[in-house]
Amino acid sequence: MDTLVRPVLTSRLALRAAVGAMFFMAGLCFASWASRIASIQQNLGLSFAALGGILSAIPVGLMLSLPFSGWIITRIGSRRLLVAALTVYGSTLVGLGLAQNSFQLVCCLLLFGFSSNAVNISVNTQAVATEKLYSKPIMASFHGLWSLAGFAGAGIGSLMIAKGIDPLHHFVFISLAIIISIIVAFRSLNDDKTVDSGPVFVMPDSSLIKLGVIAFCSMICEGTMFDWSTIYFRDVVHPGKALIGIGYTCFMLAMASGRFVADWFAHRFGLKTILQVSGSLTALGLLIAVAFPYLFPAIFGFILVGVGVSSVVPMIYSAAGRSKTMAPGVAIAAVSTIGFAGFLIAPSVIGFIASLATLRASFILIACMGISVVVVSTKTKL
Repeated sequence: MDTLVRPVLTSRLALRAAVGAMFFMAGLCFASWASRIASIQQNLGLSFAALGGILSAIPVGLMLSLPFSGWIITRIGSRRLLVAALTVYGSTLVGLGLAQNSFQLVCCLLLFGFSSNAVNISVNTQAVATEKLYSKPIMASFHGLWSLAGFAGAGIGSLMIAKGIDPLHHFVFISLAIIISIIVAFRSLNDDKTVDSGPVFVMPDSSLIKLGVIAFCSMICEGTMFDWSTIYFRDVVHPGKALIGIGYTCFMLAMASGRFVADWFAHRFGLKTILQVSGSLTALGLLIAVAFPYLFPAIFGFILVGVGVSSVVPMIYSAAGRSKTMAPGVAIAAVSTIGFAGFLIAPSVIGFIASLATLRASFILIACMGISVVVVSTKTKL
């Protein structure tokens, strides 16, 4: 290999590895918290109603950070924001383990949600910069690492519970792993501190708004699966207690797997085709689960939904990062603001419709969101 080429390749691979590690640690952090929610509920003696209200602090903190993250990333760059936000994100786990009452838990969860979105925007900005060094899409593979970390975090959490280790010591272990990873990866991350400061608020152009709408529709579907898939199996499919969670598990496996192959398909067939196919698979999967509410058809439907939603958000972030009118970090923040609104309203929309009609009826409406992904992406210049 030419000696002038080798350093460039080494730097490119180091950057990709560093960004991938940050995606993995972000996923591990969230999954670690999720795996111990029941333990913390029991330790603090929280009712289901109280826990539901307390958990709403996460999306509140997330939404509060959306405009701030887009602004601060133009001031200090995505590397500095990622390091600071991921450090806070991991350290807040320790605070969650130390919380002795509902007020302390809410305060920690607000910070947890705030820092999680700052991590999301900054790490995706790093991923966009990394992708520009390659002649093919690689964004979805980074999100695949996040999903893979979800399984790792759930597994570690189950082990900690089985060994009788309390959440505090579990979270200290994860927090230290995150901080060590940041120290190791820091020098290899893209240093983009000399960026255009720009105004605090910028109205996204029509193309970014359309990307945000696509993300919004897909994240409604994704949020529905996260929050309601287990309930759907329990109350509609009736598979037996041991199999209540199998639909969610298959959905997660399909989503994680889809992210590792989505880049190849995007490179081969183009972004517009990928989004059209993704929306179609999402809608089809939901409709199959509704039309045939039995174990194997419902599992198959949920697998299609997992494949369908797997590539949409990574591809949208990648497209937003190539905006000609806004800096990558600000563009990603703008699209993320619109998209995450869908993720946040999905649980309440499903619950409202299910209370008026049935859970199956609410899933039919969510299937329309998959169709909307197809329609909007068809009309969007990508």
